[in-house]
Amino acid sequence: MNEIKKTLLLFYLLLLFPFLGNSQDLITFMKSQSDIVSIKEISHNPFFNNTYEVMIRQYLDYSDTTKGSFFQRVFVSDKSVKNPVVFITDGYNSDRMGKSTYINELSPLLNGNQIGVEHRYFGKSVPDSIEWKYLTVENAANDHHRILQLFKKYYKGKWISTGISKGGFTSLAFRTFFPEDVNGTVAYVGPLNYGVEDGRHEVFLRHVGTRDCREKIQSFQKEILRRRNDMISLLEKYGRDKKLIFLMNLNKVLDYSVLEYSFSFWQWGNSCNEIPPLSSADTILFNYFVKVINPDYFSQEGNKNVAPFFYQAALEEGYYGYDVKPFKGLLSIKSASGYLNTYMVPCDDNIRFNRKVDFMLKRYLKKKAVNVILIYGGNDPWTASSADVRTIGDNIKIIKSGGCHKTRIMNLPEEQKKEVLMLLNRFISL
Repeated sequence: MNEIKKTLLLFYLLLLFPFLGNSQDLITFMKSQSDIVSIKEISHNPFFNNTYEVMIRQYLDYSDTTKGSFFQRVFVSDKSVKNPVVFITDGYNSDRMGKSTYINELSPLLNGNQIGVEHRYFGKSVPDSIEWKYLTVENAANDHHRILQLFKKYYKGKWISTGISKGGFTSLAFRTFFPEDVNGTVAYVGPLNYGVEDGRHEVFLRHVGTRDCREKIQSFQKEILRRRNDMISLLEKYGRDKKLIFLMNLNKVLDYSVLEYSFSFWQWGNSCNEIPPLSSADTILFNYFVKVINPDYFSQEGNKNVAPFFYQAALEEGYYGYDVKPFKGLLSIKSASGYLNTYMVPCDDNIRFNRKVDFMLKRYLKKKAVNVILIYGGNDPWTASSADVRTIGDNIKIIKSGGCHKTRIMNLPEEQKKEVLMLLNRFISL
């Protein structure tokens, strides 16, 4: 009789086992994963039930795992085990994801869980000993693949990867290396550059917006340069007050800031109506100037948190150049060629740009991509080097007229918004 009871009990347990496995809570699941080395519950957006900051053991080099490991920071915001998962491939430091107000716009649109991954070599996701050669697009894609596969053991819904700017590029790279990992991708304002100084951005800036606005921008840039001595004095005080150590002498800081001004102006959606009259006092011109292009960009302090990005730009991801011709006779530099490697890259290695990754992404998007949404702003200079995707396979490229780098689904014109939302719903219903 006892043997019969034991057999029946075992039978019922076996029947219940699949349900018991799915019913365990997230924290129990994470504690059972050997590669998750720490779990900390943090304050969260009220949309979610809980949010955790976790550290996950990752390999430095996936082609040779004996090279060592590091810990990567991941933010997990839980909604429901059955709901879709918004998988954020961040391109930088992810401190903002630890704030109680943070929520990706896709999460409420999909009623989804949210997993945000800090990019390797940024923020808290930094190896004990920096070896820059392991900071590659392929290694980062493998980071995302391992994290996604780990949490797929818990979450049972559809997965949508997404990223903004460099994170947008990262989401497309992840999809290129691991095309089957997710059910769809939404990449915002992500460039696909073909060189350290791609060349398309300078042409874009000569045609974006109206002629009157472009002329007003250039006149302002020239006026800043004509007042060089006064601007240098103000720049010196600015650096002293903010305790900045610049990467170059002040004349060059001024030159490069002026060259950067037009790119930054259009990238962040500034208005030509806000440009002060050229007859304004030095301080008025300067204060407006540094509001649009912060000289911190060319300082050790500003460079510190984004130095890994400049390494990636020099090695595989590319960047943009500056057109010095309109400012002939006003600049202290003769050429801006090679400025990224000279001043911004955090190591002395003789880095040569490798176009292999760009070709892989371009080929994947043109030949094989399915369920990819690309979103760009029409006035954003990064749109000059925007990715393209084949029209079949439930793919779409949206460019918001007059939009900037802040272009998102919810600020698209109504027709474009409807088109994107319809496609998104298709991704999670397949």
